[in-house]
Amino acid sequence: MAEFRLPANSRVQPGREHKAPAGATRVRRFRIYRYDPDGGGNPRLDTYEVDLDRCGPMVLDALIKIKNEVDATLTFRRSCREGICGSCAMNIDGGNTLACTQAIGDIGGDVRIYPLPHMAVVKDLVPDLTNFYAQYASIKPWLQTRTPAPPDRERLQSKAEQERIDMPSACILCACCSTSCPSYWWNSDRYLGPATLLAAYRWLVDSRDEATGERLDDLEDPFRLYRCHTIMNCTMTCPKGLNPARAIAGIKQMIAERKL
Repeated sequence: MAEFRLPANSRVQPGREHKAPAGATRVRRFRIYRYDPDGGGNPRLDTYEVDLDRCGPMVLDALIKIKNEVDATLTFRRSCREGICGSCAMNIDGGNTLACTQAIGDIGGDVRIYPLPHMAVVKDLVPDLTNFYAQYASIKPWLQTRTPAPPDRERLQSKAEQERIDMPSACILCACCSTSCPSYWWNSDRYLGPATLLAAYRWLVDSRDEATGERLDDLEDPFRLYRCHTIMNCTMTCPKGLNPARAIAGIKQMIAERKL
């Protein structure tokens, strides 16, 4: 998996150092990206020493402890703490993942934390996801039907039909996959990216949806779909164990088969 590394000529400056309390015996250093576009100045890496005997086991626990007890200006997103909402997605130890499910003990040496790569930074570890969510909305992620719903029951599926949408429905839109994709880094203005295409696949294989042709027409584009080069970073980094690359290949196959 491609790591988020600062280039040799990076303008990120060494930042402030915050020492652990006196008497702490199990100390880990957290090197955290800090940047406020509205405040001026260059990005910097602040270092925080955390006493793990007084901290929970996950990276998010350390971030919350730092914000609550050391530096209230540290900014990051978080919500459920259960790997469900996707809010705390960030680049930790060189890979995109969720801070709430990343154990500190699984990381060797200093814990390096950056925002999701190749996205504008709102502040510190908070990326600007405006374009990401606009792309998701563009594939119309809802059931589209023409026939009226049965008057006395739901639109039913077989067990096999329901199992086809299990995997793509589990996506939490954390953006870990899309921001690990080199094709998305360079073409995010036109390429939809793994997360959005996984969502599109979810509706294409839903037996209840009646807009398959329109959905495929909308996706058949040199950039929206075919910028995917099957690098597989998306699948390797997904914190939910999903396979966006397989879904994208499935969309390409559906387009090819309807031309036969």
